[in-house]
Amino acid sequence: MNTRGSPEENTVQGYLEDIEKGPRKVRHEAIRGLAGIGSPAVPSLIGAMKDERNPDVLWYLALALARIGSPAIGLLLKEMKETPSVPFRRYGAAALGEMGEAAVEPILDAMREADPQLRGFLSGALCRIGDPAIPALRAWLQDGDDVMRSCAGLTLWKMGETGIGAMLTSLDEEK
Repeated sequence: MNTRGSPEENTVQGYLEDIEKGPRKVRHEAIRGLAGIGSPAVPSLIGAMKDERNPDVLWYLALALARIGSPAIGLLLKEMKETPSVPFRRYGAAALGEMGEAAVEPILDAMREADPQLRGFLSGALCRIGDPAIPALRAWLQDGDDVMRSCAGLTLWKMGETGIGAMLTSLDEEK
């Protein structure tokens, strides 16, 4: 365990080491511990995700971010924009998708300036969120620019029956 820095940093570092090296039960305890720390753990979690290549470890790190929830959204989206790493973006999107409705508007805002690859990952996060994302996506079908209308339509399509139904309803309302 890291012995420098504040006690909170030491605890975060210890939990990160547990996620990297511990057995499953220890990893789950570390996730609970990081979630209990909340927003102060977010920068370290994101930093660890950016450096990690092991899919199992990435999954546990993403799960810890998801459990922290709303306080992680802004920084996670910022780092996803700045970091082209596919594994980081994939697992970051998985974390966002688990955060639910609170992540919908920030994800849509991030999509405006995102590169095509990142938009795809963010679309996947919205699909994971599901029904709570549909009203905002429907609004983008009518009010967004061409790129965002396309993103909204493709995301609704990827949602399956519910999303397609919402898209068709929006098209009928336009007539």
